[in-house]
Formats: sequence, C-alpha cells, structure tokens
Amino acid sequence: MRLLVVEDDEDLARQLAGALRKAGYAVDVSHDGEDGHFLGETEPYDAVVLDLGLPVMDGATILKKWRAAGRNMPVLILTARGGWSAKVAGFDAGADDYVVKPFEIEEVLARLRALIRRAAGVASSELRCGPLVLDTSTGQVTVNGEVIRLTAQEYRLLSYLLHHRGKIVSRTELVEHLYEQDFDRDSNTIEVFVGRLRKKIGNDLIQTTRGLGYSLSEPNAA
Repeated sequence: MRLLVVEDDEDLARQLAGALRKAGYAVDVSHDGEDGHFLGETEPYDAVVLDLGLPVMDGATILKKWRAAGRNMPVLILTARGGWSAKVAGFDAGADDYVVKPFEIEEVLARLRALIRRAAGVASSELRCGPLVLDTSTGQVTVNGEVIRLTAQEYRLLSYLLHHRGKIVSRTELVEHLYEQDFDRDSNTIEVFVGRLRKKIGNDLIQTTRGLGYSLSEPNAA
C-alpha cells in the first residue's frame, strides 16, 4: 500500500513518513502544495495525508482540484486549525477524515487504516482469505493460526491483494502501489515476491491469470 504525505513542516513530515514506513507502507513526501498536488494527480495512492496550511497552494485548494479531476483516494487532513468551521471547510473540499495538531501518531495510523479499509469495502481490521489472516491493527499475518514472517515488500503485496480480494491485479498496478516514487521499479520482481509468498502462505491462495495478473481467493472460490 502506497501513501502520500503533503506537509511543509519537514520534521513532522519525516516523523510521519518514518512511522508509516515502519507500519509497512510505501511513502512519498512533499513539502509544498504545488508539488503535492502534482503527485496526487499523477500517481496512484491508496491514501493521502494532507496539511491545510501549505506554501504555494493550500491544502483545501489541492483537495478541490483532485476531486474535480476525479481523484477519489481517501484523504486525511492534518491541520492546526481546530475550529468547527475549518473542519466543515475541509470536509466540503472532499476530505474523508480530519486530525488536529498536535496529534498522536497512533491515531493517524488507525484513521488511515480505517480509510483504506473503507475504500476497499472492508469493515473489519482483520483481512481474511481462507486460513490466511492479516490483522491490520498489528501487522501480524497468520495461516491456520501460525504466525508468518514477511519482508516489507511481501507484506505490502499481500496487504494490497487482501484489500482487493477476488480482483485480478496487474503487475503494473502492483508495482505502482508497492514502491515509492524514487524506487527503481521492476515489474519482474513482483513474480519473485509472489513466489516467496506462496511458499509462506500456501500455493493455492494466490492465483495467476496469464497475461492479466494475480488475484487472492480461496481455492474453492477460484
């Protein structure tokens, strides 16, 4: 899963990005509104953390432009403006949730998890597929109750497939949602990660549709 953080306070942006990466996300960071707007308009993010008080272009304007352009990724607004009118303006601009500074990182993480689940049509914090369970609140993955250890890339891949369970996801889509902007992307590595995952969670859960991509579903539902 890939996130964008648009925050002009570099220390706060660094703190947020570090916590999000530790939680298993790929994270891109922007420190001004113009660059943040461009990234959000041209890159496929699973969610965005957006400050309102940005240089060059403010967060509310960015969000209105994204929504007008049909960009519907979940957006969590961060701002020092705690009044109800600022919150209403943020929601009217197209925000999905709102956190007022100062805040606890754990609250931001929890709200983002909920937004991403909601966007995928998932209500529970536990993503399931047969014997496989990924607890989004802890990052723990189990198969038949046994804890499975995954690398960061394997975890992102599995999380994305679980959030899009039953859907065929192309290699290109996976690459776009697994790696940060500056990462040297290679779609061939996806096949390697899928192979590693199959060894850890079982060969039957991830199906390959030749020429189209991969999907995650229970064997008897394939």
